[in-house]
Amino acid sequence: MELPISPRDLTILLFCCVYLALALGHFPGFRLDRTGAVLAGAMLLVATGCIAPEAAWNAVDYRTLGLLFGLMVMSAAFSVSGFYDWVAEKVGGLDVTPVTLLAILIVVSAALSALLTNDVVAVAMTPMLVAICLTRGLNPVPFLVGFCFAVNAGAAATLIGSPQNMVAAEMLHLTFVGFMKASALPAALSLPLIWGVLAFFYRGRWRLGESGDAVSAALPPPITLDKQGTLKATLVTTAVIVAFVTTKLPHVLIALAGASLLLISRRIDSREVLSKVDGSLLLLVMGLFIVNAAMDTTGIPKELLGDLRAAGFNLHNPISMLVIMSLLSNLIGNITAVMLIAPYIKDVAHPEALGAAIALGTNFSSNAFIFGSLVGIIVVEAGRKHGVTIRFGEFSKAGIPVAVLTLLLSGVWIAML
Repeated sequence: MELPISPRDLTILLFCCVYLALALGHFPGFRLDRTGAVLAGAMLLVATGCIAPEAAWNAVDYRTLGLLFGLMVMSAAFSVSGFYDWVAEKVGGLDVTPVTLLAILIVVSAALSALLTNDVVAVAMTPMLVAICLTRGLNPVPFLVGFCFAVNAGAAATLIGSPQNMVAAEMLHLTFVGFMKASALPAALSLPLIWGVLAFFYRGRWRLGESGDAVSAALPPPITLDKQGTLKATLVTTAVIVAFVTTKLPHVLIALAGASLLLISRRIDSREVLSKVDGSLLLLVMGLFIVNAAMDTTGIPKELLGDLRAAGFNLHNPISMLVIMSLLSNLIGNITAVMLIAPYIKDVAHPEALGAAIALGTNFSSNAFIFGSLVGIIVVEAGRKHGVTIRFGEFSKAGIPVAVLTLLLSGVWIAML
């Protein structure tokens, strides 16, 4: 049966539909979320012959998916053991002023995000942070917003800090140390900027009575810390990071080896660990490999790259990449933005600087708006479920200055690399 539309035009149409859903969070008129839209688009592209089944299969980068899965399992092991709740409780219980508590929370959150993947840290710690703030009579909003900003900023420090970092590192063949040398310092320097902006905007509004917000929460008790489970997760994660640094083994093999050790347990059900792994994100990434590969066959991406170069933007130039990633990540999502440009960033002259531009551009710009990152959506939605409302304007009032200042810092740093 001959289609009433050419394969090229159908590919363009399906590509636009997929990225519309990615930008909005759903496909208009249907109960189809981002992952559902990507998978539907990918399957339609294969079913209609816009991309051959073999080409679709070959487009999927198993190294990126394996690395994502392995590191998600490692982070999930800390969640199941109650480690994140324990950290939140210890930080929240410190007898310090609200401003000092915010500073400590920012540093701890950023450190956890750099080593244990930002999305899982956000899911695990947000409910506990709400409970701690309400117990102490504190306004939860500045602490949740600061937590969100810090998790995004800390994630930029290492190649395992966020999914988009992992994708970029695999595409550019970056080492753990090389990536960290290029991005860790600006990630660390962003933390006092985050604290300073929030301390300024929320002065005199640290407590519930001062904030004017009425919130309530009915939260389940925190998970009791499983010391043996936490110790095992810590040892395996440490071994994986050491292997990243000291060996030339593929990152995917190291991550999968670590994940397998954590799944093999006589005390913790593997189903419980796997339930904490974001399978939807893995499917989304897999689908995007296919959708982007199909779009590449139309020749349009190469034409657009030529137009960008003519306008002074080159994907191989770190400063240009910083600007492009900052804009794209707020339009279609940070990991989606990286997936979109990933096929065109091979054989570059300065891979570490380009990797830093991608990591800093996506993670820092994500703090401008709630929908700029999955972390922002997680924190706001989790807070809402427990009685804390973070409005769009409230978030962006601090988020836009934080994003602008940290991106300017990134631009100066990348220009020096």
